[in-house]
Amino acid sequence: MVNMKNSTTTSGNGPIVKFHNCLILRNHELINDELWISGSNIIDPESLFYNEKILPDQVVDCKGAIISPGFIDVQLNGGFGVDFSYDVDTVNVGIMTVAKGILAHGVTSFCPTLVSSHPHVYTKVLPHLKRCVGGKHGAEVLGAHVEGPFINPEKKGAHDQATMQTFKNGMESIREVYQHIDSICMITLAPELPNAIKVCIELNEIGVIVSVGHSMANIAQGELAVNNGASFITHLFNAMLPFHHRDPGLVGLLGSENLPPGKIIYYGIIADGNHTHPSTTRIAYRSYPKGIVLVTDACSAMGLSNGVYHIGQQVIEVTGTKAFVQGTNTLAGSVATMVSCIQYFWATTKCTLVEALEAATLHPATLLKIEKHKGTLAFGSDADFVFLKPNTLDVISTWIGGQCVYQNDKFDELITTSENCSVSKKKSSNS
Repeated sequence: MVNMKNSTTTSGNGPIVKFHNCLILRNHELINDELWISGSNIIDPESLFYNEKILPDQVVDCKGAIISPGFIDVQLNGGFGVDFSYDVDTVNVGIMTVAKGILAHGVTSFCPTLVSSHPHVYTKVLPHLKRCVGGKHGAEVLGAHVEGPFINPEKKGAHDQATMQTFKNGMESIREVYQHIDSICMITLAPELPNAIKVCIELNEIGVIVSVGHSMANIAQGELAVNNGASFITHLFNAMLPFHHRDPGLVGLLGSENLPPGKIIYYGIIADGNHTHPSTTRIAYRSYPKGIVLVTDACSAMGLSNGVYHIGQQVIEVTGTKAFVQGTNTLAGSVATMVSCIQYFWATTKCTLVEALEAATLHPATLLKIEKHKGTLAFGSDADFVFLKPNTLDVISTWIGGQCVYQNDKFDELITTSENCSVSKKKSSNS
């Protein structure tokens, strides 16, 4: 008889847990398999079980649930009454409120997003938005996405024109406005602004993701930006020139042959049924599926009822599923959650379930260059994942670093609660 060892005396970084009776998203497929974790990492059970003869410390019956990598939101302005660009004096509390709240919607990491603001806002807020490991306190912060203020006033959307800046001094203008570049993960800028291309090059060199958006750029200007480091388009179709058959603008990047060989241009889609017509969403997906990244662009009203809120210094009114700058018909972010965006995108485009999930996991992770650790269930990656109800994709539970950080009490019958899942349950109405 083979002597099987207890993992706690031989394993690397923690107790070993085996999840079985589940569908796992791995290698671009949903497969019937087991998920094994050791502490905060996903591990290869074949090597562990057959070579080292180690049994798991714990076995969890998933009862047919789907296990997906945790969702990643690269554009999130706030939620649950918090706006990162407005609540500058309480940003520490605000970031915790949002990071905790989005666990119910399957988000395990995100980029807190600041709309165009005055320099003193960045000075106060950015130091609190540095990368921060997630856990029971909330989703992991990946660094800030600063959406502006280096954008075109003609496509300002819900941004305050009084905050707009230019690259008068090139990269020095970036340093003067933001001060804390080390807290920034991504910058949205208008590539047609003078000196913008030089700035793209320098930002790329220091590892900051460059996104083009809130822009009047034609396709040639967009191509120039991508050839000099830009890799993302902020909320495609919104706050940019509309597609024209003789000059498709930034939208035309999805079909351009004048980009670096092999480079994927990623683009955000706010799949809330308001920011783009269903047909428009389908056109983007069908023309360039490998680049789609689902974003919520959620404002402070996410998770709350109708009322008056803020996005930056702008007052917004929320009615139903729409948020407008007060007194206008200008959309001001969304009230959508990430799981609702996935559900809407899946239903609207008739894409595969794998494609819908990867648009909120692998694609944003690859855009941010963290795909070796996030957005995947590959061996060695972080044990950040979400249990989903088959067919509906409702969130059952959310896990970060191998710990259950949220469980929906509506779905107790679908998963045996493990001893790791010791957090307080939230009411199903939050999901």
